[in-house]
Amino acid sequence: MNKSPLVLAVPSKGRLQENTHAFFGRAGMALVQGRGARDYRGALAGVPGVEVAYLSASEIAKEVAAGTVHFGVTGEDLVRETIPDADARVAMVTPLGFGYANVVVAVPQAWIDVATMHDLDDVATAFRAKHDRKLRVATKYLNLTGGFFARHGLVDYRIVESLGATEGTPATGAAELIVDITTTGGTLAANALKVLDDGVILRSEANLVASLTATWTDDNRTAAAAILDRIAAEGLARSIREVRTRFPELTAEMIEDATAKFGVTAPFGAPTSTGMVTLHCPPVAIHALASFLRERGAEAVTVAPIEYVFTASNPLWETLEARLG
Repeated sequence: MNKSPLVLAVPSKGRLQENTHAFFGRAGMALVQGRGARDYRGALAGVPGVEVAYLSASEIAKEVAAGTVHFGVTGEDLVRETIPDADARVAMVTPLGFGYANVVVAVPQAWIDVATMHDLDDVATAFRAKHDRKLRVATKYLNLTGGFFARHGLVDYRIVESLGATEGTPATGAAELIVDITTTGGTLAANALKVLDDGVILRSEANLVASLTATWTDDNRTAAAAILDRIAAEGLARSIREVRTRFPELTAEMIEDATAKFGVTAPFGAPTSTGMVTLHCPPVAIHALASFLRERGAEAVTVAPIEYVFTASNPLWETLEARLG
């Protein structure tokens, strides 16, 4: 009998696919497409029992919610928009550091007196009284828009669903304002639109998302733990640098002092009898730590990047396992 693999869904094209391949590659798990770039099924090098499925980012959110895939890489905006009860159906395992974008409320720059959602509410009320119709909001984010406007008590509006260039709809007269996703705001500005001061609905980025409705066999859980162990190890390594030094006067008390001042850790214990020690230090504190050690007698302090830091715990898997039960 064939065992059911853990299914990891990743974006099938574009910058998201490139960044996803790079992310898993840095964690030592290359995404392998056996028959080349047009193959929509693949594997995860070094982790047995995993099938990679290439889907669109919007499809990934739906399949994770439905439980047909175990893990998916997709934007949080798509998760929150397409899965109304998202927190009950999926777990946001970890942000991936790419695919940044904000879902925002944007109005014409000509509306000089409209800077907040409260101002927009006043305009919406006046607009309805004058024109006997509601303000039109063009968007493809129907659920996010409805929830956000409701939280701000704004009711005098109606949504015009947009499947194309949403930012152009106010200029064409199809809508008075928009809710759309933006990265730099350049496209909004080019279309004479501005984001309200409190109009950021969601700050989104690509996430590794896990399905809480999928069937998780023991083999699936073993594969998931292996994946998350590597991701956590690579992520921790990026947050620190390895610092080595040796001098006879180096003491455990000095290390405790350095820990308090610079946030360092001594993963392999206190200094040896020869004064040799390996420290892990946040990058921002490297120079200050090196100065601290030299002032106390170190003639040389070496600093090196780290590829992975595997710890006794597997925090990403432990958190997910608790959600899975």
